Amino acid sequence: MRALKGALLVVCAGLLLAAACPTAKADEWNEKTDVRVYVPVEVPGHVLTPGKYVFELANLPSERDLVQIWNGDQTHLIASIFAIPTYRMDATGHTVIRLEERMSDNPEAIKKWFYPGNNYGLEFVYHYRWPSRESTAMYNGG
Repeated sequence: MRALKGALLVVCAGLLLAAACPTAKADEWNEKTDVRVYVPVEVPGHVLTPGKYVFELANLPSERDLVQIWNGDQTHLIASIFAIPTYRMDATGHTVIRLEERMSDNPEAIKKWFYPGNNYGLEFVYHYRWPSRESTAMYNGG
């Protein structure tokens, strides 16, 4: 009888503990976002062709700035991109992706990504190759 009471106490304590713990949704933790692209867009190092993609934060508790971009069914990792934190004044209830215009012969680039309800988002940083001093001298007649 004493063993039965002890077992019942352990089960009740376990249920109480489980009920008291907040539930974490994977989509909120990793900010998983389904994105449909209708025209080619650039992300650092890649051009995404029209189609479905999944943006999410890498599953690293200490690193919240590494964005992974997957194909639509998450069977192929297209890119892992370090981004920098950015801020907006008003949070919205939907995903916001801000584009950056480029020259007419280049696709627009995804500049910022905000998860629904968040003021903080991530900004993609693009690296461009500038002409070297030698090639600049050649263009300037030097």
